[in-house]
Amino acid sequence: MLTLTDESTGTEVSDGVVLDVSTCGTGPTALLLPGVEGARADQEFAAQLGADHTVLAPSHPGFDHSARPDWLDTVEDLAYLYLDYLDRIDARDVTLVGCQFGGWVAAEMAVRSTARLSRLVLVDAVGIKPGGREDRNIADVFHMTRAELDRRTFHDVAKGPGDLSAAAQDDVELIARNEEALACFGWDPYLYNPRLLRWLHRVSVPTLIAWGESDGIVTADYGRAYAAAIPGARFEVIPEAGHRPQVEQPARLGALIRDFAG
Repeated sequence: MLTLTDESTGTEVSDGVVLDVSTCGTGPTALLLPGVEGARADQEFAAQLGADHTVLAPSHPGFDHSARPDWLDTVEDLAYLYLDYLDRIDARDVTLVGCQFGGWVAAEMAVRSTARLSRLVLVDAVGIKPGGREDRNIADVFHMTRAELDRRTFHDVAKGPGDLSAAAQDDVELIARNEEALACFGWDPYLYNPRLLRWLHRVSVPTLIAWGESDGIVTADYGRAYAAAIPGARFEVIPEAGHRPQVEQPARLGALIRDFAG
């Protein structure tokens, strides 16, 4: 059996899968689930949340430098993994924050159990299919140039990695590993669960849906479809942000979440 560990201390906290978990801040617990860029890319946003939360920021197995056992290859696996993690560390009244791919995981968690959650925040999440069979609700990130991907992802393209031929080899290898992991978990069907939309009514905690105004991967209308499916969900647009508001507007998004959390 593998082990759940805390990256900052290296101490064993539970039996299960190997999880690299960074911790910052003080206060009520917030579990921050990252997008495809991994937890390391969201450190500034984690620090914003850490102003009044104890932030647990895991790297998904297979992303960053985290190991992924062969059997763990679906978003459902990740959802149960993190629910099990919260049980094993006995976390209570958790604010669950999921960004992009991590938002999909967070939504899957919340339809299964909110017993340890106090609030749910989804930031430009993928995971649902609000349109018909022929509608492309999610831009195909595997079938576009890096330049187009940056344009669709960022309001300010200077925030993106830019020309990878000029990037450090370690950075390029990490990007490739994260994209390989994304394909593992979300290739077919492409970045959504056809059953998730119909079960979002089971989310029974206050929910905030935050969306970058310039998101070119999943538009604000996609976010509104998410909000419409969750009882009482609040929908907010983040100006001057694309698909990753936690990178482009970490202070603004952090303030919105603090206001939502009261």
